[in-house]
Amino acid sequence: MDSFRSKIIPVTTILAGVVVLWYVFAVILNAPFQRDLDQRGNETPGTVEFIGKTLSQPKPTLPAPHQVAVNFFENTFLRSVTSNRSLVYNAWVTLSSTLLGFAFGTALGILIAVGIVHVATFDRSLMPWIIASQTIPILAVAPMIIVVLAAIGITGLIPKALISTYLSFFPVAVGMVKGLRSPELMHLDLMHTYNASASQTFWKLRVPASVPFLFTSMKVAVAASLVGAIVGELPTGAVAGIGAKLLAGAYYSQTIDIWSALVAGSIVAALLVMVVGIAGRLVDRAMGGRPA
Repeated sequence: MDSFRSKIIPVTTILAGVVVLWYVFAVILNAPFQRDLDQRGNETPGTVEFIGKTLSQPKPTLPAPHQVAVNFFENTFLRSVTSNRSLVYNAWVTLSSTLLGFAFGTALGILIAVGIVHVATFDRSLMPWIIASQTIPILAVAPMIIVVLAAIGITGLIPKALISTYLSFFPVAVGMVKGLRSPELMHLDLMHTYNASASQTFWKLRVPASVPFLFTSMKVAVAASLVGAIVGELPTGAVAGIGAKLLAGAYYSQTIDIWSALVAGSIVAALLVMVVGIAGRLVDRAMGGRPA
C-alpha cells in the first residue's frame, strides 16, 4: 500500500500542477481576443465573468482542460466508431500503421545489431551511418518517402509504416548491440571451455542477456513509431488518423480538436509502452528472472 501511494501521490501532484498552470496560461493567452470582443460589443465584464469567457471561447488560442475533456469524451464515446470524427476510428487508423512500422523497425534493428556484433566491418562502417540517419529531420524525410513510393504505385498503409520504421529501428539496433555485447568475458570464456560453437554462444548466452535491453529499447521504439505514423499522415493527405485530425484542426482553426487528438495520441502511446513493458516482464518471468 505504501509503495502504491509513493507512486501515485507524486504523479497526481504533478498532474494537478499541470492542470492549474494550463488554466492560468489559457486565461492569459485567450485574454487579448476576449478584450477585443468585449470592446466591439461595448461590454465591461467583471474579473470573474471575464475569466469565464476566456475559458469558454469556441476557437480559443489555448483551450481549457475542461473543453478538451468534453470534446474528447464526445468524440470517443458519443460517436460511432466508424465515423470520421470518432477518435477511436482515427486512433485505430494510426495504430495500424504504427504496429506495422514497429514490427518492421524491431526486426530491422535486431538484424542490424546481430550483424554489427558478429561482423567487425559493420561496426566500423555501418554504425556511423545509422547514427547519422537519425540527425535528418523526419519532416524532411517523410515527403520524400511518400513521393518515391507513390511513383512506383505504393500508397496507403505501407508508406506510413516505413516512416515509422525509420524512427523505430534505431533504438532497437542500439539497445540490442549493447545487449548482445553485455555478457562478461568470463561467461564467454566459460562457453569456450564447453567447446560451444558461435551459434550456441549466441542463442544460449548473448540472446538471453540481450532480452532486458531489447524490451527497454522497444518501449522507446514503439513511441517513436507512433510519432512516425502521425507524421506520415501529414504529407499523404490522409482523411483519417490522428495526424489527419491534427492537420484538419490546424486548417480550420479548431484548436480544441487539435488538443483532443493530442490527448488521444498520448493515451495510445502510453498504452503501447505499457503493453511492451508487460510483455517484457512476462518474458523475463518465463526465462526465470526475478520479479521487479
